[in-house]
Amino acid sequence: MIADTPYARMLGIASIASEPGTVGLMMPATTQLEGRQGFLYGGVIASLLELACLEAITQERDSDGPRPKPINISFDFLRGGLMVETFAQARLSRVGRHVVNADAICWQAGRDRPIATGRMHLLLDQGRGR
Repeated sequence: MIADTPYARMLGIASIASEPGTVGLMMPATTQLEGRQGFLYGGVIASLLELACLEAITQERDSDGPRPKPINISFDFLRGGLMVETFAQARLSRVGRHVVNADAICWQAGRDRPIATGRMHLLLDQGRGR
């Protein structure tokens, strides 16, 4: 589970119940995560989105196997993230033989008012070149 990694633990991220076919994560606001006064640092919002996408892939595949390698990651910041609990939900939009595409959304007060979205394209390890 991605929420058990040292980086996710440092951010305080925990897995939460989510809709079928998606994964959910929650990150509490702490002073260590503050960017400009009263707002979360954009990097931790991006990390929450990335970790949600990776968690979706981990649940789809053998979690003991090698991690997929990022090809492209894109984040859209829609509004400032306040210093409150922040949530992310990710789903796999396509699982191919070599590439996985994942989408994520991040919100605070309500899922209908996202603060950021993210997309990841990852190369699946085919067991070559190890």
